[in-house]
Amino acid sequence: MEVKLLFATARSAVIEIADGGIYHTKETYDIKVNGLIHIQTNRVITSIWGLQPDSTYQIEVQGGSSCKETLEISTKREFVTLDVKKFGAKGNGKEDDTLPIQAAIMACPKDGRVLIPKGRYRITSLFLKSDLRLELAKDATIIAETDRNCYPIYPGLIESYDETREYNLGTWEGNPLPMYTAILTGINVKNVVIYGEGTIDGRAGEGDWWKYPKGMRGAFRPRLIFLNNCHNIAIHGMGLMNSPSWTLHPYFSNDLTFLDLTIQNPPDSPNTDGINPESCKNVIIAGIKFSLGDDCIALKSGKIYMGRKYKEPSENIVIRQCYMEAGHGAVTIGSEMAAGVHHIEVRDCVFKATDRGLRIKTRRGRGEDAVIGGIVFDNIYMKNVKTPFVVNCFYYCDPDGKTTYVQSKEKYPVDDRTPRIKDLTFTNIICEDCHVAAAYFYGLPEQKIERIIMENVTVTFAKEAETDVPAMTCDIEPCSKQGLFAANIQNLSLKNVLIQGQIGEALILGDIDKVVNVK
Repeated sequence: MEVKLLFATARSAVIEIADGGIYHTKETYDIKVNGLIHIQTNRVITSIWGLQPDSTYQIEVQGGSSCKETLEISTKREFVTLDVKKFGAKGNGKEDDTLPIQAAIMACPKDGRVLIPKGRYRITSLFLKSDLRLELAKDATIIAETDRNCYPIYPGLIESYDETREYNLGTWEGNPLPMYTAILTGINVKNVVIYGEGTIDGRAGEGDWWKYPKGMRGAFRPRLIFLNNCHNIAIHGMGLMNSPSWTLHPYFSNDLTFLDLTIQNPPDSPNTDGINPESCKNVIIAGIKFSLGDDCIALKSGKIYMGRKYKEPSENIVIRQCYMEAGHGAVTIGSEMAAGVHHIEVRDCVFKATDRGLRIKTRRGRGEDAVIGGIVFDNIYMKNVKTPFVVNCFYYCDPDGKTTYVQSKEKYPVDDRTPRIKDLTFTNIICEDCHVAAAYFYGLPEQKIERIIMENVTVTFAKEAETDVPAMTCDIEPCSKQGLFAANIQNLSLKNVLIQGQIGEALILGDIDKVVNVK
């Protein structure tokens, strides 16, 4: 067992207890702070609260098996605390507390803290500023206004005065479109920490956000937290729930850390993805539990216009020690990925009862910059996932998604509309009680998937397996307990891959240049 410090504020710390467990530790641990028992935990990534600024602490982690590790940590300096109740916030859940909290945020100096203490704070949108520390204390809940008429609107594109450039504020599913401002909104801010034991409740089910969800009514639906062109942002410890659409949406932002969060939306809520980094670099997502109505994590880089114009991929993203359940996909790449997605590491995670484990969604028309590569999944446990691995180059959503150009399985010329998938690696993965298919890999005939490696992968099926289609593409029949379908791949390498309990063939291969299958 090893204990590491992941992150510290003036009032909290996040530690990692590495004992070989995935999300949950193998045993329960006592955590002592300066010799006194502080909390018990069964989580690999755990937050410690109630610390004081500019102080040194001895952290001792003691397990039942007599293993013990100690760690010395130092908290950050804090200049002043601004309590939002002293700025006029009521915290009674009835009066609108937006302006008092916003006043505290705008007044906060560098190294200061805005404190939202215990209570229920009804707001519309709050706007972040640089060098801000915002703490949502235990038993504090931000509850969002449900009337869309109370929210400001961010336009999609604003043309510059000299008509040579543009300013993009609003976005919807990869396009620059008008959107309602998020519950927490950051535009061009840096050095922000949002943390605490409290909750942000979007209350989307109490309004009309989830009715006619794809239509633009006034503007497109807000996110719970939206970060546009932000840098050096950390969010940890809170509960995020009932988001109107995507829960956490970083957009053209870099150096982001998301730790020890709980993201929960109803399973039937539309497009309530958990975390969707879009054209973002250097992102850490760790120790987060997801349960929601769409993809838990979706990595994106714009639909065709934004991807081609700005050419900003999502890259250098680490996802680990997360627990993902009840979503359409655990980790999804696309479908809006016209600028590409590169160098993604997903390890030490649990996927439970999601429709897919890994899900790649692309199609003709995304463009020559839509390159996916350097994708690594390692040490993953899946339970009751319908189809653990899906790579679909014929994704049919969007108005033109079912056209002949997108859906044809014939070979087309490679041009500036053709996307590309380079290398995908899956190692040390156990998938139990699956339903539809073990894996579905379908590349383009004119631009084959360059390389797929699967090593030490075991898939077993549920006895009463559900029947469904493994991927959202035309001309595919529903199935259950099918093996590995792979077509249009240059190099498929299988080593110690075991598929048990399938009805059909274990391997269904089509137009693969080289297959290496080592049992």
